[in-house]
Amino acid sequence: MEILIKLSQFLLSLSLLIILHELGHFIPAKMFKTRVEKFYLFFDIKYSLLKKKIGETEYGIGWLPLGGYVKISGMIDESMDKEQMKLPPQPWEFRSKPAWQRLIIMLGGVTVNFILAFVIYIGMTFFYGDLYLNNSELKDGVVVSEIGEKLGFKTGDKILSIDGEKVIRFNDVHGKLFFAKNVVVDRDGAIKNIALPIDLINTVLGGKQRPLVHWREPFVVGQVPDSSANQTALKPKDVIKSLNGIETKYADQVISFAQENKNKTLQAVVLRNEKEIPVNIVINEDGKLGVFVASLDIESLEKLGLYKFSKLEYGFFESFSVGIEKGKEQIEGYGKQLKAIFNPKTGAYKGVGGFAAIYNIFPKTWSWEAFWNITALLSIMLGVMNLLPIPALDGGHVMFLIYEMVTRRKPSDKFMENAQMVGFVLLIALLLFANGNDIYKAIFHK
Repeated sequence: MEILIKLSQFLLSLSLLIILHELGHFIPAKMFKTRVEKFYLFFDIKYSLLKKKIGETEYGIGWLPLGGYVKISGMIDESMDKEQMKLPPQPWEFRSKPAWQRLIIMLGGVTVNFILAFVIYIGMTFFYGDLYLNNSELKDGVVVSEIGEKLGFKTGDKILSIDGEKVIRFNDVHGKLFFAKNVVVDRDGAIKNIALPIDLINTVLGGKQRPLVHWREPFVVGQVPDSSANQTALKPKDVIKSLNGIETKYADQVISFAQENKNKTLQAVVLRNEKEIPVNIVINEDGKLGVFVASLDIESLEKLGLYKFSKLEYGFFESFSVGIEKGKEQIEGYGKQLKAIFNPKTGAYKGVGGFAAIYNIFPKTWSWEAFWNITALLSIMLGVMNLLPIPALDGGHVMFLIYEMVTRRKPSDKFMENAQMVGFVLLIALLLFANGNDIYKAIFHK
């Protein structure tokens, strides 16, 4: 069922983005009286799952879900229709239109992508508002992953600033750390500067991809295996409050205490059904309790008195400025990611993912908030990627059109065909690399 939910969200998001992107080309083409021969969701190599011709355009759904396309008459595109290009230009063809009209047609797709992202962020701002945790709420600091410790962080650190910018909302920390050079923390009252390596992204990708730092949570019992020595002592949803009379407010304290008391029986107090109950728990020879650890939702964390989350709600008109600002921040953030990917020193290229990576970012349970947030981000990614000056992408066509408008010299059809072929080779290589990364991570990073 979880697979079906993830797959449904993935296909719905992908289909929405493809259809709207291609509509961005289709609408201006029709406005300028340019013939559109095909409008397809997914690729119809050899055959289509569904097709219907309305007027001069064939609308359909292909069987290969790697994208979609509109086939515009008189244009050298992915169809590589050389026979059509050998015939004299016709008034309804793309090649017969003024350069400025062709430029608008080619920019239509990415324009829709960016507009869609901004519309989604505006809508989400209005309907969901902003839920966040103030950095000041982390009075006992953060919990640090193994990779975070190797970088110089310690559990209990209070993050003060990242690259000179004071941290106000803790929610912003994770994304900013990837591209940070210096982090200032408060460690037991002493100010420490932590210099981060340029290949931080590669370092994180080499691990289990857990957050470097996170807010500290209590030790909540999840599943208790039948083989566990604590099978009768502990129950799912128990919260361990103390061990041997010592308060264990957070899971990292419980884990550390257990490591120091291997093969021992400890007196514990657990919170069960809102009541504190004393129990005896056994620590095994590995220094573990033999149970799975669960996480608490925001409401439960607040109920335990650990944190107070803040929520901002916005009026309809106020949502426009806030939503647009969120869209701009996401575009800037993705721009930084691309810059890191093209810099071999960062090792970020190793994190480039294909369709499996996109599929995996969707949650296992249906959430419209998560769906729209991911779709907005994917729309920005699709828009930015299509603007890259690579032949076969919209950005490649735009690059040649701008050259034509500046020099008033149109590249020959033969040149455009060769450029398109080079672009295809580059795109196929990128596709193989990205999806190859997915396969590699699935095999070796389990």
